[in-house]
Amino acid sequence: MRQIKKVLGITLLSFATLVPMAGFSQDKTVETPDGKTITQEVLNRGIENIIREKNIPGISIAIINQNKLAYHNVFGVVNFETKELVTEQSIFEGASLSKPIFAYFALKMVDSGVLDLDRPLYEYLPHPGIAPESQEEYKLITARMVLAHQTGFPNHANGKPVQLAFTPGTDFMYSGEAYQYLAAIIGMLNGAGMGKDMNDLFQKEVTEPLQMEHTTFVWDDYLEKHKVYGHDKELNPTANKPIAGRWSGKTFNAFSSIHSEASEYAKFIIAMLKREGLSTSSFDAMLKEETRFSEDNPLKKEIGQTGWGLGFAQKKRPNGNIHMHTGNNHDFQAYAMFMPEKEYGLVVFTNCNKMPIFLEEISKILGEQF
Repeated sequence: MRQIKKVLGITLLSFATLVPMAGFSQDKTVETPDGKTITQEVLNRGIENIIREKNIPGISIAIINQNKLAYHNVFGVVNFETKELVTEQSIFEGASLSKPIFAYFALKMVDSGVLDLDRPLYEYLPHPGIAPESQEEYKLITARMVLAHQTGFPNHANGKPVQLAFTPGTDFMYSGEAYQYLAAIIGMLNGAGMGKDMNDLFQKEVTEPLQMEHTTFVWDDYLEKHKVYGHDKELNPTANKPIAGRWSGKTFNAFSSIHSEASEYAKFIIAMLKREGLSTSSFDAMLKEETRFSEDNPLKKEIGQTGWGLGFAQKKRPNGNIHMHTGNNHDFQAYAMFMPEKEYGLVVFTNCNKMPIFLEEISKILGEQF
């Protein structure tokens, strides 16, 4: 569990109530990556026990078998205090699950000829906040390096000049700041700002073709009605609307502001498994080990991740490769993974900081998921 907490950092309660999903009868089964079969009734009971014993407020979970949605269910509450139940319509923050779906969006721009994956980004739009000592080296940065976290940018600059940690393309450093730079370039190339116009473009290119009707990077009327509350470490409800000092709701944050739920985000994971929506070369680029971790990389030593593609981290298992990403906005956490060799995927959203605990416990039912 400590290892899972480490990754979630870069980037329920006794009355927990099961809310059955229409269309999935209790006698249906789910296949695990290890070839085992369990009934959905057993899975439901297991998840109910986890959220009750581990005090997890709410969960939305989806499982993919044979490149199709095999299971989707929701558990627990929208708000720990009011006890309002999570429903099929409930929306969660995806946090850094923003990054892989943004990478898919960026490669849509590559396939359409708007963006060159290997052209220096400063030629499109010079970055206004680069520190003097990094002015020359930053000119090496490309979209490929951004998506593979090879820029040397910090995760967040917090308004300070960006000083590169290494020569771009030579090492790995997880960076939301670099993703936002690329987003600004894509917006500029399409005549869109970093708000609703950019989100409209993203939805036209990604969520509309994938039928992800309520997935968005910016605030809208559906979120106003259906977003669940986050919860702090003491399980106090935090907020379910934009608040001062955090995300405004108006900004397209390519690194963190995606809002969705498990069955919708699973449609994106299914597109990755079925290789739909991008060219063969773009899918190859997303799934290739673009960044290979050194033996002393903490992610390799402590978690077993071997590297990073264009959007997803990678981990090798005896029965197939895992492509994965975590999301952590502290009072919301999320996780998605898929295994092409097994035609398998898992998506989980929760409204608290207990995703590591949930993944550890659900792996006792489904086999290793992280």
